Amino acid sequence: MMLVEVTPVASGALPVAVYKAHLRLGSGFTDDGLQDTLLEGFLRAALATVEGRTGKALLRRDFVLTLGAWRSGDRQALPLAPVSAVASVAVVDAQGAQTVIVASAWQLYPDMHRPMLVSLSGGLPTVPQNGAVRITFTAGYGPVWGDLPPDLAQAVMMLAAHYYEYRQDVNLGAGCMPFGVTALIERYRQPRLTMGGGT
Repeated sequence: MMLVEVTPVASGALPVAVYKAHLRLGSGFTDDGLQDTLLEGFLRAALATVEGRTGKALLRRDFVLTLGAWRSGDRQALPLAPVSAVASVAVVDAQGAQTVIVASAWQLYPDMHRPMLVSLSGGLPTVPQNGAVRITFTAGYGPVWGDLPPDLAQAVMMLAAHYYEYRQDVNLGAGCMPFGVTALIERYRQPRLTMGGGT
């Protein structure tokens, strides 16, 4: 499986000014934007970490999922939620020739933890030997920061502040995450128990 982010989060969608206020950089610092690139980097790192821990795309953007085989004959779980649209499903043969599967043959089954692509015609298309299937989809709560659930937005702010505060510390353990951030994201994490195939 390979997941590629097609449209990265735009700089304008990141709440750098809100992050500055969270860090209380408003007073005593000139507002010349010299730190904005640094702060944006911490925000992006925190965003990616929260997305990785929860399996949620926070800001809406497009992705391409490439699979060498289906997990189930009639459905395939998508690795991110929430998914708002599946743009296309295509089978690619060993020579790279692509065949788009008609949209009437499948549908998106939305779910806040495990959205799925479900066959409407008895089974998903056969993946050729040494070929692949490519699913292009859109995932995320919305295009702007205000679309995020408040607890996830707060978790990103807290984690980005943690990264900023400990930016010179090389002794933090791998996977170190403040308890408050862990508590905020816990209910968004994908359940370990699954029901049915295709997960």
